[in-house]
Order: sequence, then C-alpha cells, then structure tokens
Amino acid sequence: MTTTLDQAKASARALRTSLATLDVSVTHSQALEVVAQQLGYRDWNTAHAALTPSTVGLGGAIPVIRVQDEQLAREFYLNYLGFTPEWEHRFEPGFPLYVRARRDDTVIDLSEHHGDGVPGSVTWIPVLDIDALLADLRSRPHPKLRPDIDPSFPGGPTIVVPDPFGNTLRLCQPLE
Repeated sequence: MTTTLDQAKASARALRTSLATLDVSVTHSQALEVVAQQLGYRDWNTAHAALTPSTVGLGGAIPVIRVQDEQLAREFYLNYLGFTPEWEHRFEPGFPLYVRARRDDTVIDLSEHHGDGVPGSVTWIPVLDIDALLADLRSRPHPKLRPDIDPSFPGGPTIVVPDPFGNTLRLCQPLE
C-alpha cells in the first residue's frame, strides 16, 4: 500500500504525541524528518516531492512502430504475438493504416504512415513471466523465428523478437 502525503503528516503528528507521553519533545519538523526516513526517503523534502500527487496526469508511453505491409503486420503482431486491435484508422480507403493494439497491459501503435516511427527501432516491453510467454509464442510457431530466452540481458531475462519490418521487440522479465 502506498503512503499518501496526508498519511505521512499524520504519522509525524502521532509520533510527536507518542513521544510527548514519554516526556520527549521533538519539533514538528523533526518528526517529519523521522517519518521520511522511516518511509525510505533521504529527508522530508524528498518525501514530500515523491508523495505529492502529480497534477499533470501523464499516462504510459505508447510506442509507434512503423510497419510497411498491413497483411504482414497483422500476421506478426496479431496472429503470432497475440495483440488485439483496439481501433483502426484510415483517412480514406487505400490510405495507410494506423492500428492501436493491446496485449495485457502493453499498448502499441502500428502505423503505415511515412514519418511515423522509425524503421529499425527497438521497443522494450516488461513481462511478468518470461517462461509462460515463451511457451505461448512456441504454441503458434512462426516460420522464420525460433525465439528463446537470453538470460544475459541487462535488466533481466529477455526474448528478442525481430518483426518483418526491421524493428525489434525486447520482451523482458525485469529483475526484482
């Protein structure tokens, strides 16, 4: 459970009250410093910054992956990797396709638009269970891929999967 700023301040007040019953007097500022350290922060200013909710509300980044052939993209990302389209867009029939696709918590955009994404890009995707993912990928064999787990990647064991367009997906189970 995450501690909120209000909870941290209440802990500092409770600490002062508890210490006062033992005839130990600390300032509110000293109590805040102690609470910050108990929460694992260097000092109260650091704790305050970390516990203050963002008013910006940034969400997770969504990579735009450049694809050049709709059929190949569908076969690879949807059929092989198991992503599901959330929505698709074309300005008119025959124009480039733009697809938002999801698998579990991972969201990617696939774009045929020139200038969207850069061919040859790498997308790093965290995975909860790398062994289960490998078994899932092997259950739908790809004619040109034989993925395996590389345990030597920094950050954790990784499955490196090149797409048909020169992009690379690094599916990694992060180290704890």
